Amino acid sequence: MKTLKKLSLLFLATFVLWSCSDDDDASTPMTTPTPTTLNIVETAQATASLSSLVAAVVEADLAITLSGPGPFTVLAPTNEAFAEFMSANGWATVQDIPDAALAQTLLNHVISGTVTSTDLVGLGGGYTNTLADGAGGNKVSLLFDTSNGVMFNNMSEVLTADVTASNGIVHIVDKVIALPTVVDHAVNNSNFSSLVAALGAADGDLVNVLSGTGPFTVLAPDNTAFSTYLNGAALADVPTDALSQLLLNHVVGGALSSNDLTTLVSGYTNTSASGPGGNALSLYFDTTNSVSFNGISTVTAADVVGTNGIIHAVDTVIDLPTIATFATSNPALSNLVAALQYADSGTPTVPYITTVSDATAGPFTVFAPTDAAFGSLLTELNATALTDLDTATVDAVLTYHIVGANVQSSMLMSGPVTTLGGDITADATNFTLTDPNGRVSNIVTSLVDIQAINGVVHPIDKVILPLQ
Repeated sequence: MKTLKKLSLLFLATFVLWSCSDDDDASTPMTTPTPTTLNIVETAQATASLSSLVAAVVEADLAITLSGPGPFTVLAPTNEAFAEFMSANGWATVQDIPDAALAQTLLNHVISGTVTSTDLVGLGGGYTNTLADGAGGNKVSLLFDTSNGVMFNNMSEVLTADVTASNGIVHIVDKVIALPTVVDHAVNNSNFSSLVAALGAADGDLVNVLSGTGPFTVLAPDNTAFSTYLNGAALADVPTDALSQLLLNHVVGGALSSNDLTTLVSGYTNTSASGPGGNALSLYFDTTNSVSFNGISTVTAADVVGTNGIIHAVDTVIDLPTIATFATSNPALSNLVAALQYADSGTPTVPYITTVSDATAGPFTVFAPTDAAFGSLLTELNATALTDLDTATVDAVLTYHIVGANVQSSMLMSGPVTTLGGDITADATNFTLTDPNGRVSNIVTSLVDIQAINGVVHPIDKVILPLQ
């Protein structure tokens, strides 16, 4: 294999020398052809400062790919850049670099299509994708910024722009652009400086955690989001353990792209933050109108892909969710919220909303009737609206949906379940609840274990009633 690569390099050198000569007149001196007569690999071969790049391309078996039709935009590190990169990693030659790592590093310098410096300056800054493989089968993202020259990933600057080739364009750069993790992406983008500071200040060495294998999906609040959340306080004022849980509430296991989320439309996933009993906190996402989380935080820049995960920039810090968070963020539970508010309006008031909104309360288990369940109840009671019932009745009904403990679905046992209103009967095999009247409610198994910091929610398809 090494011999074949050397022969390939020799062939390229011979081909370029041949293409730069005039076979019809041996006395005619060799001249440099117009750039468009050479493809990208040949252009690099003809440029003395890119000989290390050519050797790396051949070593990684990418010469044929980059000689193909393209078009490609190649960010071409100089010989000095390669020497610095190899020295930093303890490699003497490109042959010392593992083949897979070398190939992916080189592909991290290749963009599909032709992107000129004028194109980049016109955009000002943002992200594009390289041909390197990132988390979840997505291509690695590349940050560009033209506010002071043309920079990539806040580390590699264009020295010579717009070297044209027959199958694309080359920009010569002064640094090898290392494959980025999600932490690298956060560090590279100044809009995430508050997030980076928070990661460094938190308990548990979260920087190293998020630099690990992953994959992770990180919902990254921008600087404005952090400033709003702190509301004049300093980051140092936040206890480190609380800060850790807050940040972990923005980390989801796996690589979820915006396309993955929009395909699902809406639903729940778990974050890396912990709730009662060490259970992972839930996160509600909804893509019906942009992509939002827990009803408060919206994605402003999606799919920043690293080798170990994906970042979605969000406009609001996502605080640890309460039961109220999930009741108010999911439109399918709007009638439950209305029932809680209506019960609170009675005399004396019952502070349901205050209680379920209190992160220090509980923990509770709430069997949450869906909107359809409340609609069926009104039909069953020959009522047209919830307000046709008196507040004391609504209060009595609600108490049968609340248990004074955090009971996840795996903990549910067949037999009596003591609610705040009285006993109901659970069937842990069929996931049903039977009220004192013999009416059966089905627990919606696809939505169980919606875990908040003050309790857990299990949606049900029928309202539970006290003994009639």
